[in-house]
Amino acid sequence: MTQVASGIESTTGARRSGIRRLRNFHSQVIWALGTGIVSGTYAEGQLLPGDADLIEQFGVSRTVVREALKTLAAKGLIEAKARVGTRVLPRASWNMFDSDVLIWHLEGGPAPEFVVSLGEVRMAVEPEAAALAAVRRTQEQADMLHHWVTMMAHPGQSADEFAFHDLEFHRVVAEASGNPFMVSLSAVVDVALTATFTLSSPVEGGEALEQAVRFHRGIAESIAEREPESARVYMRRAIQSGLDRSMNALRRATR
Repeated sequence: MTQVASGIESTTGARRSGIRRLRNFHSQVIWALGTGIVSGTYAEGQLLPGDADLIEQFGVSRTVVREALKTLAAKGLIEAKARVGTRVLPRASWNMFDSDVLIWHLEGGPAPEFVVSLGEVRMAVEPEAAALAAVRRTQEQADMLHHWVTMMAHPGQSADEFAFHDLEFHRVVAEASGNPFMVSLSAVVDVALTATFTLSSPVEGGEALEQAVRFHRGIAESIAEREPESARVYMRRAIQSGLDRSMNALRRATR
């Protein structure tokens, strides 16, 4: 927003600075407590430290602490009760489709069970999204899928660049499905792909890269040709190949 006068500029700038600091403090407390809960530092059923202890621990105001706790409660991680305190809820209560909760599971490296669970969710959702896209896609969406496949096949790219191109490809598939719930599940796909590339990127090996590109090209061509079943098959292959790379990397790391 443009500031149009020096006096207003000074006041507005100070106010914005304060809001940014408040938001940063709020985010820091949420992140610290959220990762602590997901990692088991704060176990299920355990009471969190009281407000006074959290204020001292993080060096923030009571308002920041309480807003952070409200945010974590909204994500299903904690529950506050009068005269009892704030307790960590069982994992079954957590909103596992929340992007923060998913990302917190990646802190310190993804666990094999988490990687498998992400793969299972993707297998349940993305092949059907691809099939719907084959029926409902626009020409522009079909063209965009081919564009991202071309970018994935580009030689000399970094692992981060490939991951970005892969993610954009899957976002277009979700949008082309025409189903808003498929689009809302993009956070799961985002984190699943992040976990996959954290463990093993296909750009590290020529054969793995060729396979990833081949499967994604198959998805793009099936959607462009309006072939739902073929789109399902290629999507399953793409997901499984990424899951296999991740699990192989985890097995090598534990030897």
